[in-house]
Amino acid sequence: MKKGLFILAIIFLSSCKSKAVFVDSKTPTAAVKEENVLTSKKIIQNHYNNKSNFSTLYIRASAKYKHEDDSQSVSTEVKLMKDEKILVSIRVLGITMAKALITPNEVKYYEKINGTYFEGNYEVLSQWLGTDLDFNKIQNMLIGQPIDDLTKGNYSFTEIDRLYKLNADADKTEKSFFFEADHFLLKKQEITQPEKERSFEVNYPNFLEFASGILPGSLTINAFQKKGKTTIMVDYNSITFDEELSFPYSVPDGYDRIFIN
Repeated sequence: MKKGLFILAIIFLSSCKSKAVFVDSKTPTAAVKEENVLTSKKIIQNHYNNKSNFSTLYIRASAKYKHEDDSQSVSTEVKLMKDEKILVSIRVLGITMAKALITPNEVKYYEKINGTYFEGNYEVLSQWLGTDLDFNKIQNMLIGQPIDDLTKGNYSFTEIDRLYKLNADADKTEKSFFFEADHFLLKKQEITQPEKERSFEVNYPNFLEFASGILPGSLTINAFQKKGKTTIMVDYNSITFDEELSFPYSVPDGYDRIFIN
């Protein structure tokens, strides 16, 4: 099951050359002076002005998974057709060890070590992973966007650690989104459920600018539950836009289907 969590959390993750790596150079206070009045609505609007324009993405990445004393490094290939499907392949020494196919309606994956596969909906996975999931949330996480559509919620606004922090109004689930001051890019997003003693966060250390838009150069996922902390670090080695991509997926013969309760 840890291997399955690893695959889903990475999801939870060239012809266009990189132009620049963005770094924070302006404090929130300086930005406030320039804009005179900065509100949560304006932060959200400025962030979404950075949206990337593409139909497909092909990402080659290296990833490291760690849970307590268990750690593993792999290479990862992500194929994404915007708003339609995501295919993730995980390889060790060039050998495909796992694949996952994500669509708006279902999630499928298989892993080679135990010879098992899973097919199910997001409700089952959400209960298992401890946070609500759907296709858009996974896609947004991979491309450095908030998992929620911030234009449809109410948020309070504070400044902390040189970042703008938006907090969502919620009863049992706390959501926070942190933006840097230069370009209003998302630096971190957090989901916390205090009653269930679990939280989930995604950090974006750096971003890359391409002709088709701005995407993360890396991301780090931390999942905290009673059973321990899981960390996944993903570095995007190359990103290609708008190529024709194939999405081959089939479960090898003899694999056993697993069910998540």
